[in-house]
Amino acid sequence: MRKMDLRNSFSPRSGRLKELKNSFRHLVSRGHEAVADGVKSESVLKDFYIPEYILVPGSEVDNESHTPSCPVIVFINSKSGGQLGRELLVTYRNLLNKNQVIDLGEETPDKVLHQIYATLQTLKNHGDELAAEIEKRLRIIVAGGDGTAGWLLGVVCDLKLPQPPPIATVPLGTGNNLPFSFGWGKKNPGTDRLSVESFLEQVKAAKEMKIDSWHIIMRMKCPKEGSCDPVAPLELPHSLHAFHRVSESDSLNMEGYHTFRGGFWNYFSMGMDAQVSYAFHSERKLHPEKFKNQIVNQRTYLKLGCTQGWFCASLFHPSSRNIAQLTKVKVMKSKGQWEDLSIPSSIRSIVCLNLPSFSGGLNPWGKPSGKKLRDRDLTPPYVDDSLIEVVGFRNAWHGLVLLAPNGHGTRLAQASRTRFEFRKGAADHTFMRIDGEPWKQPLPVDDDTVVVEISNHGQVTMLATTSCRARSIHDPASPNNDNDDEEENTDEEDESAEDWEERRKFGAADTFKFPDDFDISQLS
Repeated sequence: MRKMDLRNSFSPRSGRLKELKNSFRHLVSRGHEAVADGVKSESVLKDFYIPEYILVPGSEVDNESHTPSCPVIVFINSKSGGQLGRELLVTYRNLLNKNQVIDLGEETPDKVLHQIYATLQTLKNHGDELAAEIEKRLRIIVAGGDGTAGWLLGVVCDLKLPQPPPIATVPLGTGNNLPFSFGWGKKNPGTDRLSVESFLEQVKAAKEMKIDSWHIIMRMKCPKEGSCDPVAPLELPHSLHAFHRVSESDSLNMEGYHTFRGGFWNYFSMGMDAQVSYAFHSERKLHPEKFKNQIVNQRTYLKLGCTQGWFCASLFHPSSRNIAQLTKVKVMKSKGQWEDLSIPSSIRSIVCLNLPSFSGGLNPWGKPSGKKLRDRDLTPPYVDDSLIEVVGFRNAWHGLVLLAPNGHGTRLAQASRTRFEFRKGAADHTFMRIDGEPWKQPLPVDDDTVVVEISNHGQVTMLATTSCRARSIHDPASPNNDNDDEEENTDEEDESAEDWEERRKFGAADTFKFPDDFDISQLS
């Protein structure tokens, strides 16, 4: 009886025998494909592979190691992009030496790079030619949001390396302004083997491009009561690494004052956009289960902008929140000459912009026509000209102007230095943001000497693809360079804020409806 049951269980009617045969063929086929792919990938990935003895001090020297044409160190924020950061970490470690792929949740980039360059120097001193070649050809990949990318840029600047490596960015954040500016895209990437191999090939083919680094200092008298330390949203794992109080031994420290310093490469902003960003990061910490992918994050960002009243700012926010009432702004266009900058009374957000991407790919400065450049003594916006573009926004509707052809914010100035002097008692706090990292900044009500100053601080080298949107002063005809003589039809600078508000109330807002193919990531 048992024999009969066994035969029936494998009868054609049951289909189980056929299923087993098909499964076996499938496994064999996959095994052959995996071997073939492995042989193919091995020859490709040697170009990026760094041998163990260079990464781990004390390892046995491998004198027969292949000289990689494009050695890379990969830094990944495993908490970025929902689950994508972790998946990307696994894929890169399977393709490369696992010690050249760093999880930023476990190791900090300053310690990793300091150790690697110390090892390279020791090996070079002993005549190791491979170490010298790797140092000369080394490139860095950083996967995360704009804050993570800024962290790496700051570390490379601070370490003052003999041959600073150029940096490529993988877009794993919400805005992804840095990757977008240099042609790496703004949508979260694939994490499979083929996607990673394709990205590595792009890194090898990418060209180097210098960009300006910007230094920011904030100084205020020590408050009589309470603390004026920056308040980070709870979510940030590397909380305010870009902006912190200086130590007592720092040359910038002044007795009786609190001094904070930081750096940025994309933008510094203050006002309504920073407030929405702060709310977003705080909400993500409280309800992480709601922030599993980029699309959901972008929708939440838009919702917060609506619920906080920035689309009807004149109704929901007092004029004391406006920039002109909060702070006096000065700019330096030539060395040694500070000038007062006139800020329209309706401006609620101010952005100091270095790259042509803000809030997920928008360009607040736009493309001034040749006539506009001449009449206002402006220059085209380059990323390496030691000038920063200062732009203002009135409310979220004003931000939607950027969606229109040739749209832009209110162009206020181009400057080599910018200074904010806060008015005494104007507010007990404001919101600020550096390269995607927002914070709430308490202001002492009894102090009229709160000062924030932004100045140029050298340059760092990025890697750019052929789709790069950033432009170099040394190569004005950079890829995707648009015609600067194109006339603009959204020149809101020639109309008063009051006139603009009236036009909006009577239907002008129809101009700024979302196009069908509009990517919601374009809203801050």
